[in-house]
Amino acid sequence: MKFNIYDKPITAVKTHKISTPYLGGLAIWTGWAISLLVIRLISNFPTGTLNNLRSLIIGSLLLLILGLCDDIKKGGLGFKFKFLIQIIACLIVVVGFDIRINFIENYFLSVIISIFWIIGLSNAFNLIDIMDGLSSGVAAIAAGFFFVIAFPSEMIYVNFCSLALCAACLGFIPYNLSKKKKIFMGDTGSLAIGFILATVAMGTSYTKINPVAVFAPLLVLAVPVFETIFVSIIRMLNGKNPFLGSKDHFPLRLEKAGLTRSKILIVIYGMAFIFGMLAYFIIKLSSKDACIIFAIAVITLILFSIKLAKIKMD
Repeated sequence: MKFNIYDKPITAVKTHKISTPYLGGLAIWTGWAISLLVIRLISNFPTGTLNNLRSLIIGSLLLLILGLCDDIKKGGLGFKFKFLIQIIACLIVVVGFDIRINFIENYFLSVIISIFWIIGLSNAFNLIDIMDGLSSGVAAIAAGFFFVIAFPSEMIYVNFCSLALCAACLGFIPYNLSKKKKIFMGDTGSLAIGFILATVAMGTSYTKINPVAVFAPLLVLAVPVFETIFVSIIRMLNGKNPFLGSKDHFPLRLEKAGLTRSKILIVIYGMAFIFGMLAYFIIKLSSKDACIIFAIAVITLILFSIKLAKIKMD
């Protein structure tokens, strides 16, 4: 408030009515980073853990600074410049520290897909940050499931990062939902949170029982992945640039259909939890059962998207 860092509802895509302080994302990231520092000081890490933690902190810090500049600068930063910085952050983690999708044997292909994965998830959490408590709540649930799925893991940084991020997001939600002390996470938080979760998702093995479980992260992160695909397709079908904002997000369509924002949060939190449970199941079951579960999840989302697309938006 002192530096007048507010999200002002001056564009058509804004859904809030009054200017609201930004920088909640800075608090989330700082809480997460301090937690990891404290853990480092009181624990003995296995070989390689510090290297992985450094990559996550450096990469997410770069995204944090990018988001901070985007929040503070009037009119924000251009999407081309933002993509450039995101690619640099991805290269640091994927190439510099070799955290990538390991089940793809071809190194070059693995690097490319890993970069697309991280950038996609970073922007996906930015996309769903259009309603109080939404992005942070979904992130907390996803982080919680990554902790459960990865525990116990040889890649112990996944456990630490997931649990710390889950707690940091939970600490933010009451302020995001508050009427008197409301604060937004802004791009500062959503980009960094998406980056952390996308990277954490690549840090553990899901295929100890069946190979289909490589898709488990897609289920844990089903809500932001679905939102990104749904919004991109809707915008392109309407002749719009998928990278430019508009009020065609699926939570806003639920609101248009008559649901209150509190009910929308309950519905989407429920979705995130159910898909997280499905992810947990497919890493424990046989390949046949895992395929059936994954197919049902995909078909359900397709039918849901068809229903949502019929809702007319302004």
